[in-house]
Parts: sequence; C-alpha cells; structure tokens
Amino acid sequence: MAKAKNIFYCKECGTETGKWQGQCPGCGEWNTLVEAPDTGAPGRKTGTGAARAGQAEPAKLKDITIENEHRMMTGIGELDRVLGGGIVAGSLVLVGGDPGIGKSTLLLQMCKMLSDQGEKILYVSGEESLKQIKLRGDRIGEFSDSIYLLSETNISAIDHAIGKIQPVVVIVDSIQTMYDERIDAAPGSISQVREITSILLRIAKSRGISIFIVGHVTKEGNVAGPRMLEHMVDTVLYFEGDSAAAYRILRGVKNRFGSTNEIGVFEMKGKGLVEVPNPSEYMMQGKPVGESGSVVACAVEGTRSFMIEVQALVCHTYFNMPRRTAAGTDYNRINLLIAVLEKRLGIRLSDSDAYVNVAGGMRITEPALDLAIITAIMSSHSGRAMDDRTVIFGEVGLVGEVRAVPQAEKRVAEAMKTGYQTCILPEANKKMMEKGGGLDLSGIRLVGIRNIRELADQICMNIT
Repeated sequence: MAKAKNIFYCKECGTETGKWQGQCPGCGEWNTLVEAPDTGAPGRKTGTGAARAGQAEPAKLKDITIENEHRMMTGIGELDRVLGGGIVAGSLVLVGGDPGIGKSTLLLQMCKMLSDQGEKILYVSGEESLKQIKLRGDRIGEFSDSIYLLSETNISAIDHAIGKIQPVVVIVDSIQTMYDERIDAAPGSISQVREITSILLRIAKSRGISIFIVGHVTKEGNVAGPRMLEHMVDTVLYFEGDSAAAYRILRGVKNRFGSTNEIGVFEMKGKGLVEVPNPSEYMMQGKPVGESGSVVACAVEGTRSFMIEVQALVCHTYFNMPRRTAAGTDYNRINLLIAVLEKRLGIRLSDSDAYVNVAGGMRITEPALDLAIITAIMSSHSGRAMDDRTVIFGEVGLVGEVRAVPQAEKRVAEAMKTGYQTCILPEANKKMMEKGGGLDLSGIRLVGIRNIRELADQICMNIT
C-alpha cells in the first residue's frame, strides 16, 4: 500500500510545495506554510489537465458579447448597495466578521425578504441546530414556507439537498465547519476549505445559484483559512464594528460585479439589523459644541460620502516616552502627521500624549483625513475650538504641503447638504471646482490652502 503523501500550503497565497520552508516561495511571507494531505486535485495531473486544456478554444475579444447580468434585489437597501445593486445569479459571496457581529442575523433577514418575494431559499448551518435557527428567526419576524433549513456539515449531503430543492439562494454557515469525506483532514483545515469552496463555486456557476458562505476570522481580522479563499469567490464582504456597540459597518473589499470599498451602515436592535440610510446624521449625533479637539471631516467610501467627527486629545505626559493612540484610523499615519507638525510648525509634542479618535466606530484610512487630524491636534494643543459650521479635508505631505484629494465635489456637496457654511480644502481642489462649475457653490464658502502654515493662520491657532 502506497504511503499517503503530504504537501505544504501557504496560508496567505495558496502556493504548494513538497517540503516545508521558512519563507513561502510564492508571496515571500514567513512561517505561513502548513502541512496538509495531498488531495490529488485534477489540475496537478498532467494527463487529465492536458486533455481538458485541449477542449478549450481561444476566442477573439471583439467577438465576445456582453449581457447585463440579472440582479435580484434583497429588499435590504444597504446590502444591495454593497453588493453593487443586488444579488447576481451564480455568484459566490464570502461574508466575514468577528463573532457576534451580526453575520448570521443579516443573512437570515435577507432570507426572509427573499422568501417574502416567493424565492426559494436554503439555509445550511453547521454550527446551530434547526431549533436555534428557528428561535433567531422568530425574533426577526414571520417566515414564509419557501425557506428551507438544513443542519448538515457533509458537503455531499448539502449538494444532494441543493439538487433536490433547487433553491435560488443558498446560505452556508460556516465554511470552516463543512467537510468532504473524500479528504483525510479535519473540518476547517486548508485542504477542506479549499475543496469545499471549489465544490460550492462549481455548484454556483453550473446551476446559476447564488451562494453566500460565512467565514470565521482570525485575531488579525482576516478570514481564517488560505488567502486563496478570497481570490476564488466573486465578492468579499466584511462586517466591522464593536459587538457591544449599536452600529455595524458592512464593507465590500472585493466585488467583481460592482465597486469595491462600498459600505452599508446598520444598527443592531432587538428584532435584528436596521438600515441607516443617512450615515452623516448618525455620525454627528452627540458631537460636542464649542469644544477644542473636535473637527468635522468628509470621508468617501466607494460611492458614498458622509460626515465624520475627528477627535484629538493632547495632554502633558509624565513619562519619558509619550503615548500615541489611534482609534478608527492608521496609527503610523498619526505618528507621521505629529512629526510634520513638530518639524514644519514648531509645535512641541514630544512631551505630550496624543490620542486621536474617529467617532462613531468607523475605520477611515484614506489620506483625505490628514488635514482634519492635524487641525484636531492643533485645536486640542492650543485649547481653541474650531467653528462648528466648518468642515475640513485634504492630504498632507511630509514637507507640510496640502495635496488635492479625489471626489472633492462630492465632499463639498455633502457638506452643503448637511448644513455646513465653510469648507477648508486643498487649493488645487478649489481651483478645479471653480473652473469646472459643475456644482453651485453659492451656499458655502470655500477656503483653499496650500500648506499647513496657511491652515494655522486661517483658523488662528496659537502655534508657538
């Protein structure tokens, strides 16, 4: 009897190798190779691969016709927005997020809305019993008779149930609990996750069934398993936010049928997740009036612009090493902006602790937030409050210059709609907007700046 052969997979990129190495030869990451049994995938058999390759014929690009993909509306506007306008038939969607964040609740609500439209739905759970799902469903509302529940972890049984019921949408919760009995590995291992995803992808594409799979995340916030899992699916959605907080952010980080980095905002209530159609309104709730260290900025995620509050607290430190804390934005970016302030404006922050927070629990990493962060730090350091009717955005370089940011007109339009009267923005953006003339600027005063010294003069901060 031949000895079973094991190979090594990279958890990040999926590269295969016959022996263990400290560094992955594919992506260059260290300590990412793990051992798994060789599943004997058809792609690694040269004879079968060559035969299949011979059946494919190349086609001319200009001869390929494009048809608009059929989209099915879920009835949840924020989810449809993140998906790019609804569910595409035959798509494979991965939903990740921390435990208790609301992944299963959102998908069950989607099932309810689709079943009310008369669509046939199959909800497969490998973690909960049918009674547990029923109890959660009763909190959401009354379900129609077109939704089916299945508590199963064997992919063969799930495939048989899909063929028998012929649903339009299938939910698999979660991918790490499913297994294929033909593979000698535990559920959740790299071999099982790769094979299960491949089977679900084949089912989705061959039968035109939209499949949503739930994925557990690691402590770093990434979906557990090989990184190749995210490359195989059509759409990757991440649920963000604190499970103890009321608001949740659904972010699309990959979408073959729509824009990426689109977000949907939800509020967790007793009967499930409720849409927040106007994020600017809820982001500004509770904003202090006339307090130093509080600045309003305008961020853009995907096709949506919204107002956010940037807070900073600068206080004297009693330790040799001052503390820097960032919540909702990049920590290294905060250190960089503090260094620019010290070098270009002479503000001494080496003897002060600095805390920066993006209020509302949302994480914003775009450089357009730089100018608001610097303004908030200057405001807290000087003790002078910013005008509550002013919004600020712009990117700051290492020499203190203020660079133009994309979609400035959309940001200014959002500020006008929300009722702000003054907008401090990069001079380059101001010139382009005044030259273009696509937006009526009569309701707002634009203040263009070229560097952070002009910013300090404009807002009358004491920088000594």
